[in-house]
Amino acid sequence: MTDLFYFASKIFWFVARPTTAALILGCLGLWAVWRGRRWGRWPLLACLGFFVTILATPIPSWLTLPLEDRFPRPAAPARVDGIVVLGGAVDQHLTAARGIPALNGAAERMTEAVALARRYPAARIVFAGGTGTFIPGAPTESDVARQLFTALGLPPERVLYESASRNTHENAVNSLTVAAPRPGETWLLVTSASHMPRAMGVFRRAGWQITAWPVNFTTGHDWASWYDAPFPQRVGQFEWAFREWIGLLAYRLTGRTDSLLPAP
Repeated sequence: MTDLFYFASKIFWFVARPTTAALILGCLGLWAVWRGRRWGRWPLLACLGFFVTILATPIPSWLTLPLEDRFPRPAAPARVDGIVVLGGAVDQHLTAARGIPALNGAAERMTEAVALARRYPAARIVFAGGTGTFIPGAPTESDVARQLFTALGLPPERVLYESASRNTHENAVNSLTVAAPRPGETWLLVTSASHMPRAMGVFRRAGWQITAWPVNFTTGHDWASWYDAPFPQRVGQFEWAFREWIGLLAYRLTGRTDSLLPAP
């Protein structure tokens, strides 16, 4: 069932991601208009309307804000026993192609992990990240993280790498097994702020009481921040937030979280 859910989610997102769906509609409308079908104007307008809406309105930020504001960053604990860092910040294929660790827009997950490791020198660190691609032979996210953390000076014995997980649910279940936290310990969960509600939901469902430590914020609370990002970045922000909301719904319907929008 786990494999079926994983493959179904990948196939669904390939077609349902907003930019892909909009372009499919646009191509369909263009073909219909070229063949003299008047109804082709509507899918063409839908395609154009989608991109104009992203350009002209702050919808990407409005969709992201409730996710990023859900779990505020707490005061730094006096003692931390462990830190769980979720994958999603590395580019496995570029790393393999160029031979050096490559990071994407969620790079703060990795830099914050190093900062926390130095702030809490006794804390154990668990990095959770396998591979989310169908392409065989690609390095896992844990492979890339090991290169990066070692290069940044983290002793190899401080970090446990969980390399079998392919999604957030498997991150939670597998990390719990690897870390084996003891009652009363304080653990921090490091992931992007917009991903934190879904991550906290599945970690709680897996039986782990863990403290949210969000990073990689992409929104502010003023108009300037809503419109400052270039158009391609705003399209990416919309897609990311849309995917998170779909993921929250899917995880709730499949019982992987206890609520649609987990809260502190």
